[in-house]
Amino acid sequence: MAKALLGYVGGPDPRVLAEMRRLQQRVQDLETQLIRVQAENDALAAAVTRHSDAVLDSIDVHSAEPALT
Repeated sequence: MAKALLGYVGGPDPRVLAEMRRLQQRVQDLETQLIRVQAENDALAAAVTRHSDAVLDSIDVHSAEPALT
């Protein structure tokens, strides 16, 4: 009686199992993509920081002209 109430007919539905495997694979793919994008973002941020530091270091403060306001 309990099996009938729970919908148990002979094991888990293969369509549900297939969907669950597909979703688990999708989550794994998205996690991999997230790690790749975060690493790429970190590299770009480091490059921007190095570039902006180089630009600021190239300014000769002693010979710079005053800003016009």
